[in-house]
Amino acid sequence: MTPIRILLVDDEPDLRASTAQALDLAGFPVQDFGAADRVMDLVSFGFPGIVLTDIRMPGMDGLTLMNRVHEIDRDIPVILITGHGDVQLAVRAMREGAYDFVEKPFSASQLAEIVARAADYRRLVLENRVLKAAAGQADDLEQRLIGRSNAMIDLRRRIRTIGPSEADVLIVGETGAGKEVVARALHDLSPRARKPFVTIDCAAIPAALIESELFGHEAGAFPGALRARFGKFEHARGGTILLDDIASMSLDLQGKLLRVIEQRTVTRLGSNEAVALDVRFMATARVALEAEVEAGRFRADLLYRLNVVTLQVPPLSARREDIGLLFLRLLAEATSRHRTDPPHVPPAAVAQLAARDCPGNVRDLRNAADRYALGLGEAFLPDEAPSRLAERVAEFEKREIEAALAAHRGNLKPVYESLGLSRKTLWEKMQKHGLDKAQFGASGEGEAE
Repeated sequence: MTPIRILLVDDEPDLRASTAQALDLAGFPVQDFGAADRVMDLVSFGFPGIVLTDIRMPGMDGLTLMNRVHEIDRDIPVILITGHGDVQLAVRAMREGAYDFVEKPFSASQLAEIVARAADYRRLVLENRVLKAAAGQADDLEQRLIGRSNAMIDLRRRIRTIGPSEADVLIVGETGAGKEVVARALHDLSPRARKPFVTIDCAAIPAALIESELFGHEAGAFPGALRARFGKFEHARGGTILLDDIASMSLDLQGKLLRVIEQRTVTRLGSNEAVALDVRFMATARVALEAEVEAGRFRADLLYRLNVVTLQVPPLSARREDIGLLFLRLLAEATSRHRTDPPHVPPAAVAQLAARDCPGNVRDLRNAADRYALGLGEAFLPDEAPSRLAERVAEFEKREIEAALAAHRGNLKPVYESLGLSRKTLWEKMQKHGLDKAQFGASGEGEAE
């Protein structure tokens, strides 16, 4: 089996170097970093390794890093390096999911013993996952992309087929539908899984900095560029680049990106030398890029390069049968995160969730789970949610008739024809639900009842 790797994070160069040397002498493959953000490019679900990090660091601290790692895979052991005054903080962190902690100053043998236990634990987790998959139980992909609907079954099937390939992928879906989860799953199923997974938020990088961030620069390329710097493209060599919300990228930068994708080379700012780029490109979009092309906001040639394969991530509105199962999973994660007792969820609450609109999709549902875990369940339930089947059916019937009346401006003939009802039955149901066609724009003339 693949040896367990150690990702070491510490902002103190001397301590980081001595710790890395001690781990290397103990027989552990180790990569060391002076900041936490680069570690996230290497962590994935199924990552064959553990994270050893100092608690107090500038930028992202050790506890934040631990939480972000556990959002990807809860079973990756995170060991915290603490100072004397941080022991209570480390103990609290262990209750929140840290595997263990080691207090400075520590001996090489003490550190090696803790790391060896964590490595054995991680190895056992990965072996159990393989055995479960071989036995026909739910595999990793089904744990990450939850759902029994046909749409999700088909999405998982396509991910398993496309993941091991080298094809560039365009992932389209509404906000919060899980596009980045799909991208990470594709990366983890590919031969590039052990290499970086670099996410570039095209909407968040300032326009003045985006070229330097992506392509890198040489020393003196512009005022303030005191030394050469790798861009995100070079940092991802051997791995995968995810261009998140690519439709927000300017047309000028789209042209430069097209050349990178076509030639698989990158040229730093201030340089004329092209650097070979071995990467796989993925991109996400919240809107149909074909419409953006027609509107003149997106390059057609870039679209053709990106959509070698296109995956559509279904919104929750297209898979309402999955909402209950997904909510219960998110609620379990929320109670663990907030350290609260799991609350009882009545069937009426789950039914109401499945019936309501979730414009933020899974992200919206996660917020609802957080509120419920904190005892704020009323935040998404009505005061009197229908509890009996007959009441829920009546609510559904009323909504459907209201929608048809609104669509046809209160004209009854197209309404009862579209609903497959007789005129008399439609009239009786409108009286039952207190609906008046005048509310929907009908003049009241020409259709005597």
